[in-house]
Amino acid sequence: MKRPHLPTTESAVSAISAVAEERGLAFSVVDDIGADRTSRRSSAALFTALDPDGSLPHEAFVELEGPPKVSVRIFPEDDAKVTVDGVDFHDVPRDSVPAFLEAVYGGLAHVKGRFFPPGQWLVVTLPGDESYKEMITDTVLSPWLVGRIRK
Repeated sequence: MKRPHLPTTESAVSAISAVAEERGLAFSVVDDIGADRTSRRSSAALFTALDPDGSLPHEAFVELEGPPKVSVRIFPEDDAKVTVDGVDFHDVPRDSVPAFLEAVYGGLAHVKGRFFPPGQWLVVTLPGDESYKEMITDTVLSPWLVGRIRK
């Protein structure tokens, strides 16, 4: 399945809001624009708004009510950090974020545990061959995570 290319933070926020509206989820968006306001700008000099190439970086933080509660921080570098009920997925490509959210809210996410090595992981499977897996570090799982446990 070919995913739409989301060339800007603004287009990614629009795609996320479309997923939220389709699912009837409340959401909020906070934008940070300028190198002096974004979180991962190491190339810009202190107290400057533009990157050395003259661009104005744009970062956004989107919160979606749940269950599960999801937040997405979209970075200017074409990636995002998606947090699902306290489980952080770092470096999700910006183009994959809408499909990731559809998978989470569409029932394609599950919790997988193993006796050895011990631990539990949240696995989000996207259409095609793409999947994301992160270890759950909290000792107490949320009700949503408990409901997604596979034996």
